[in-house]
Amino acid sequence: MNTRIFPILLAFLAPLVLSAVERPNILWITAEDMSPTLGCYGDKFADSPNIDKLASRSVLYTNAFASAPVCSPSRSCIINGLYATTQGTQQMRSAFPIPDYMTGFPSFLRKAGYYTSNNVKTDYNSGNYEAIIEACWDESSATAHWRNKKEGQPFFSIFNLMTSHQSRTMVWPYEKFVKEVQSKLPKSLIHDPAKVPLPPYYPDTPVVRKMQARYYDCVSAMDQEVDDILKQLEDDGLADDTIVFFYSDHGSGMPRHKRALLDSGMRVAMMVHCPEKWSHLVAAKNGTRTDRLVSFVDFGPTALSLAGVDIPDYMEGRPFLGKKAVAPRRFVYGHRDRVDEVQDLARSVRDKRYLYIRNFMPHLGYNQTTAWPDLGEIRHEFYRLTDAKKMTPAQWHFAGPSRPLEELYDCQDDPQNLNNLAGSRKHGTILKKMRRQLSANIRWTRDLGFIPEAQAWELTKGTTPWDLARADGNTYDQQSLLAAAQQVGNATAAQFVRNLKDKDAGVRFWGAVGFSGLEDLSVKSSLLNRVTTTLGLSGDKSSPVEALLEALKDESVTVRIEAANALARHGHAKQAIPVLTKALESSNLAAVQHAARSIELLGETAKAAVPAMKACDVRMKVIRPPGTSPVVVQPDKDAAMFVIFSTEAFLKQHGGK
Repeated sequence: MNTRIFPILLAFLAPLVLSAVERPNILWITAEDMSPTLGCYGDKFADSPNIDKLASRSVLYTNAFASAPVCSPSRSCIINGLYATTQGTQQMRSAFPIPDYMTGFPSFLRKAGYYTSNNVKTDYNSGNYEAIIEACWDESSATAHWRNKKEGQPFFSIFNLMTSHQSRTMVWPYEKFVKEVQSKLPKSLIHDPAKVPLPPYYPDTPVVRKMQARYYDCVSAMDQEVDDILKQLEDDGLADDTIVFFYSDHGSGMPRHKRALLDSGMRVAMMVHCPEKWSHLVAAKNGTRTDRLVSFVDFGPTALSLAGVDIPDYMEGRPFLGKKAVAPRRFVYGHRDRVDEVQDLARSVRDKRYLYIRNFMPHLGYNQTTAWPDLGEIRHEFYRLTDAKKMTPAQWHFAGPSRPLEELYDCQDDPQNLNNLAGSRKHGTILKKMRRQLSANIRWTRDLGFIPEAQAWELTKGTTPWDLARADGNTYDQQSLLAAAQQVGNATAAQFVRNLKDKDAGVRFWGAVGFSGLEDLSVKSSLLNRVTTTLGLSGDKSSPVEALLEALKDESVTVRIEAANALARHGHAKQAIPVLTKALESSNLAAVQHAARSIELLGETAKAAVPAMKACDVRMKVIRPPGTSPVVVQPDKDAAMFVIFSTEAFLKQHGGK
């Protein structure tokens, strides 16, 4: 054969070969912001007949977990089969770039001949989000549907149901919820606040009961939407050819659920129905339950496995269905980083029984003020009642001003994560095991979360966080960053002084965070003297205050901000506030976020920052004009929105007229 003709012939025949391979349709139905509050999961107060019916003819997963307790980092994980922390996309609605070849797992289905549709959410949390949408979807819109496919073409379709979203369950004004959601329910499905069960970490008040009943109403309304989609599948004669996934994207939007690495924020409802025709692709039988651990990082590889499509080598997920299914995983992992304007860093590991959480900023509590959820009146009920003397330990754990450094829960005996076993001698072996496992995963995935966000923007100019973590050289010294982060809440002032003198700006940042978390800077320990003498530091600069004052001149804006934050927290606002207000002028919006949030939390202490916060508020509203929809993801403008959350909250309290 003429060798020049062969490639042309192969290109011509390839689509015909692909179309000749029969593949299952795959339908994903995703419920926003919903814990497993369904009848099929044993919730007797829930009214979810349609999802329960689907569960009765599906494999129901009792150990399915999100990779993060908020949506956009989780979607970043799902679309590429990689933890967000591996991609550098762990911060909420950030726009860090990822390698061009990471085009999303649906793009590989599409190349294999699938019709792909997405109705409608994307929110992929990277600078490549537009390229991913273009590569993944034949159609991504509010009207996207498998019905637009060609005759005989297999499809992969996603429907994202917003009815159980936090906006509906607790943020919208109650009147809007009644009009848009509750009015669609028959009276028999409207839940009575007087009868609603409350978890022990909620105070029992009329407002809390009203909001909890509202949440259940939203779940019931969403349940009807699931039934509508499944009926469309039946009407089109496609049910016998379609594998159906139903899952929620993380825990409910109610307090202590969304945004928390506890099971209430990370454990999700999930079921998979596989018709008889494709039953050879699923080991378990419909109508059964499995305690197999699955994570969102596994979803993309599993879809490719079901379709018989090769899984890219870079993906970290493990397929749990299909011909390429692998042995069950022993652990799932979670991460919590910045969410909206709220700075944070925590990591978790979970096996079938135990949950371990490591809080790297333990001086910041679970229930931090935050603009978007604070539109809901239930949040203000928690603020109103926050009192260690009046709250139960379970309520104070969430509402109090700080968190434990480590948390360990026996999820078998304590499914609501009420009894922290981290200090239990009996569980010392388990604690050490889970610590080691989490540390190993941080190293194996090259977790990028320990680089301060503003610094990460500087370090990744001309590259991507993914490539930075794999480059030769010392640009990304994860071991040093992790060691410094682990000392926060767990070390002496002497060690924080030492970190403030490190060559790595990230280590210096964590040294400043350590000081922010201390209760007192006034004591100069003998250990501090010994360390500073060893380092050859002068006596004046060996004290915490002098070390922090020196850090106000650091070349790194993120170190300057956190050093100023620490000083202001400990009575040195006069020197600190000018540094914070200067940072508000930065072109690095991640640094502006950091400074604005620090000022907001300092409150009255930072009242001298009012003029600068007003000017910053004006500048941010030029970048993101008032009236811009928060629903439409615009990574270039979202950073400005989060700054505005802090400037407006601060100015409302301290800015006068």
